[in-house]
Amino acid sequence: MASATPQPQASHDELKRYIREVPDWPKPGILFYDITTLLKNGAAFARLIDVLAERFIARGIDVVAGIEARGFIFGPALAYRLNAGFVPIRKPRKLPAATESVTYALEYGTDTLEIHRDAIHTGQRVLIVDDLAATGGTARAAAELVGKLGGEVAALAFVIELTFLSPRQKLGAYDIFSVLQY
Repeated sequence: MASATPQPQASHDELKRYIREVPDWPKPGILFYDITTLLKNGAAFARLIDVLAERFIARGIDVVAGIEARGFIFGPALAYRLNAGFVPIRKPRKLPAATESVTYALEYGTDTLEIHRDAIHTGQRVLIVDDLAATGGTARAAAELVGKLGGEVAALAFVIELTFLSPRQKLGAYDIFSVLQY
């Protein structure tokens, strides 16, 4: 699927008031968008899951794949709302059974993601979810894992997209939805 252009966020921007902005963390010059302040507010968290579910409820999602670690927060709640299964995509050596892995480039070095080999079956429609789309590298690696198992990436969903880092350039082949954009 072609990447959708950034969507108007007017109806979802009320959730921005629950995102704490922390300057100079984790290092000077970085403005960190802290989602813990949204998570601790039950109504805001419910609204976030509702927004995500509304977008994908009619899309025939079989499995929601959450990327470690914050994708584990949103993924199960969203899977429940979509009547879909949930599978974790994890850092190396965290899953107990046979895994498939992808190593991908970071700005300074590499990282690896793993998924159980039996987590997704051929032809299943998979929604990949995470808290943040920054450069898009981690999400792209997750999509590659889904493809290795024969799954179809139905879309990538994020709570926050850092548009100034242009994650859609790396994720251009996929349908992308972000609730909030900075």
